[in-house]
Amino acid sequence: MQSNNNIISSNTIRVTTETSNGLATTTTTTMEIGSAIYLSSSPFPAERHSIKDSRHPVLLSLCNSSKLWQNAKLPYRPSIFLEVDRISSSIKRREQKASWCICRAGREAIISESRKEEDDDDVGSRNSRLECEEEEDTLPSTLQVENLEEEAKSLARRYALSVSRRLQLDDESGDQGRSEGKQKRYKKSIKQEVPDYLLPKVAIVGRPNVGKSALFNRLVGGNVAIVVDEPGVTRDRLYGRSFWGEKDFMVIDTGGVITVPKYQNTGTDGLAITRGGGEDDIAYAVKEAIAAGLLSMIEKQAAAAVKEASVIICLVDGQAGVTAADIEIVDWLRKEHSDKSIILAVNKCESPRKGIMQAADFWSLGFTPVPISAISGTGTGDLLDLVCSELKLSEALQETNEVEERIPAIAIVGKPNVGKSSLLNALVHEERTIVSPISGTTRDAIDTEFIGPDGQAYCLIDTAGIRRRAAVVAAGSKTESLSVNRAFQAIRCSDVVALVIDAMACITEQDYRIGERIEMAGKGCIIVVNKWDTIPDKNNQTTYFYEQDVREKLRVLSWAPIVYASATTGQRIEKIIAAASAADKQRSKRISTAILNQVIQEAVGFKQPPMSRGGKRGRVYYCTQAAIRPPTFVFFVNDAKLFPDTYRRYMDKQLRANIDFPGTPIRLLWRSKRKTDKKLKEKEKERETTMATTMAPFSQT
Repeated sequence: MQSNNNIISSNTIRVTTETSNGLATTTTTTMEIGSAIYLSSSPFPAERHSIKDSRHPVLLSLCNSSKLWQNAKLPYRPSIFLEVDRISSSIKRREQKASWCICRAGREAIISESRKEEDDDDVGSRNSRLECEEEEDTLPSTLQVENLEEEAKSLARRYALSVSRRLQLDDESGDQGRSEGKQKRYKKSIKQEVPDYLLPKVAIVGRPNVGKSALFNRLVGGNVAIVVDEPGVTRDRLYGRSFWGEKDFMVIDTGGVITVPKYQNTGTDGLAITRGGGEDDIAYAVKEAIAAGLLSMIEKQAAAAVKEASVIICLVDGQAGVTAADIEIVDWLRKEHSDKSIILAVNKCESPRKGIMQAADFWSLGFTPVPISAISGTGTGDLLDLVCSELKLSEALQETNEVEERIPAIAIVGKPNVGKSSLLNALVHEERTIVSPISGTTRDAIDTEFIGPDGQAYCLIDTAGIRRRAAVVAAGSKTESLSVNRAFQAIRCSDVVALVIDAMACITEQDYRIGERIEMAGKGCIIVVNKWDTIPDKNNQTTYFYEQDVREKLRVLSWAPIVYASATTGQRIEKIIAAASAADKQRSKRISTAILNQVIQEAVGFKQPPMSRGGKRGRVYYCTQAAIRPPTFVFFVNDAKLFPDTYRRYMDKQLRANIDFPGTPIRLLWRSKRKTDKKLKEKEKERETTMATTMAPFSQT
């Protein structure tokens, strides 16, 4: 169908429409000067302008324009809706996308003139129009709208809770969740939350397998760090917020110090390897770390934690006694960090009587030993009293009066060895995490706060590589299983997820599974194609074809933007934060109910729900946005079963095409019409009448 518009005079427009079967219809309508005109066609979006004179250039050039809709400043992109030159219902359905529409001024005149030329085939079109008018008559009143809004919010809440429970069951299948044996604390009531970077820090150091991660979990009050009865599990620095009484502080968990710096050096160069206690497990951990090249990296992370902490907890094993490694670590802390408060804690002292005897052996180290048990919590209260007595409130903390704003959390996930830790280090401009070519280097979920280029604070979460569940089970490693669970928990706790893929590797089914989990959790997402510098012979079409391949294989994340970056060269690194920030804003976007229902009405008018076998057709009475993060829309319909999955996907595409939600999933919930209270009362009366009729003979006897 082709349409030609000609301006005859200052207030007259002639519309000529030609169809594929040769039929032609010419309609002349009179329009007032200054009236609004809507013109739309496929694939061009609609325009709204006003006629100022007879030589209006915008009206003649709209058919070839695709960017003028941005100047119109409309709240949404109107869909195509046919109201001009309806030849027949069959032709209307076939060629509706190629037609033109003129609304408002002269609309009734055009419709009235075109109706005179309709054939007998237009009966079905009239019936559909009458159905639309009946639907408009059944729209809820003002009093009913408030009830529908409350019902929509309740439905969105229940759905979010059900999804959260389902994901928690998957995440905690191999984990015990949060530790239940928390010590009792007394928290002061404060009006504003103090930012984490302003709090004093407490570092926990010691040789491997002495219980540092268990004590860390005890102090922060949760199962944050991975605790396994084998040495060398913790590698990176792990931060957690804790409090005791009136004071808040940050606790830093570190890897086992197998080697310590020489006394004349302040860094970690020139290492003297010490195997403490002659334990076979620790000796094996040393060999494994040296073979993987992680020994110096773990030591650098521990040295960085000690350097930024104001209080140091040196943890030793009370059951193993004093070892050569303990002596060397304590001497290093005493000589290199004498300006800091050092507390010697003797772990694994569960028995109060034996604990005192076990701690007595450590007086030779030159510090007062404090017997504790990280598992049962024995003695941790005394340890926290000593820690809080040594903490000093910084001047910045005393002067802060600003209320902390919401900090968007960005989780970096993906398969092993795709460059997640390298991306984190490139974003924060420091060696925050250990980077190694060996897959499986990162184990814990590492949180890092930093200030972006726009001045906004962000929390980056580096996670372990996620392999297939069958491969994890076949490996039989409990550490890897817990690491994958931590990665899934990071997805649940984040606002935006950066799915990292290798540019040289093909997208696999595991990437699709991770994308499905992100979409199910309702998190914003950006696809980061790392190692883009390794692609040889790139040209202008390389990005286009690569994006087509990604969109085809990651259909579940078709709404996610793609960023091509390189962590080693720093190419387009800043675009990752910009895309994540935009996705977080879209995730918090709220649309007014008036605009939303207008878009839905146009979508339903363009394509009505299919008719069931029983002759029933679905009707949409009302639509509202019930929640954000992610945007959740509730459709109140006559029967949700009358809307198949194909039509629901169509409605999802219409919302994205007209309102735009890049970088975030949207949820569409369909609510069937409930029976009114009047019908329920009538049924109750019928039931009472039936009961009275049934019991009447018995009452007479």
